[in-house]
Amino acid sequence: MDAGNWSQVTEFVILGFPHLQGVQAYLFVLLLLIYVTTVLGNLLVFLVVRLDSQLHTPMYHFVSILSLLELGYTAATVPKMLSNLLREEKTISFSGCLLQIYVFHSLGATECYLLTAMAYDRYLAICRPLHYSTLMTPARCAKIAVGCWLGGLAGPVAEISLVSRLPFCGPNRIQHIFCDFPPVLSLACTDTSINVLVDFAINSCKILATFLLILSSYVQIVRTVLRIPSVAGKTKAFSTCASHLTVVLIFYGSILFMYVRLKSSYSLDCDRALAVIYSVLTPFLNPFVYSLRNKDIKEAVRRQLKRSGILIE
Repeated sequence: MDAGNWSQVTEFVILGFPHLQGVQAYLFVLLLLIYVTTVLGNLLVFLVVRLDSQLHTPMYHFVSILSLLELGYTAATVPKMLSNLLREEKTISFSGCLLQIYVFHSLGATECYLLTAMAYDRYLAICRPLHYSTLMTPARCAKIAVGCWLGGLAGPVAEISLVSRLPFCGPNRIQHIFCDFPPVLSLACTDTSINVLVDFAINSCKILATFLLILSSYVQIVRTVLRIPSVAGKTKAFSTCASHLTVVLIFYGSILFMYVRLKSSYSLDCDRALAVIYSVLTPFLNPFVYSLRNKDIKEAVRRQLKRSGILIE
């Protein structure tokens, strides 16, 4: 298209859930309850781990960072979703859209790296227990955490830079529940094959590489656990991995289908459903996975409640 025949789009319209117009109010209440529970749950896990000295171990250090990540991850998208459910004009500025994409993808990438670090931590604890304390020192644990953050924050920079240079001349209606690379690229007034290829390459390397590393860690863990003679020993070893493995399966189960593809092979409604799983349900479920299934955190919560005078036995 001739550059002189179009005007740059300055804002987008996020369509959200167009087939659920009649139940927007109920959807708002449900999403609000989920978001409040997500914030309170992840904040509780983060504070309990930080305040309870018995949880100052590498595993729970990573758990607290994961909870902090989930707070930012949901804050990047859910408040805007809630706002759009109450407004007739569901608009977002061009710069605001790019910022939402950057924050969402950078924190998502950080979570991929962090889940990989947590798998490595479990591998060392179970497969190399005699060397665990010397291999996973507090200093090394901190360096791994910083590396996860830096890698995640740098991840989407190239993609955002390429998208910011594209011409958008209309239409400006995003067929999704928040700003994301695929639906935004589909609105560009020029060929986006380079952007799609770069997006696919980065996501494939990031998601598949971390997932395969996690998988290889668990293959070694399973081999080691199966050599433990007692049933009690096997159960104890597997129980330390159950929460992390649950989160990995939920998170990667959705993002693999969403981002490791060159073009959409699903319906728009399917894309929206997948987005709800990894952007809303996974952060919502994490505190329950790490508290209801974790004896150490439940006991730590009880200790903190006693210390504050809220719980008296």
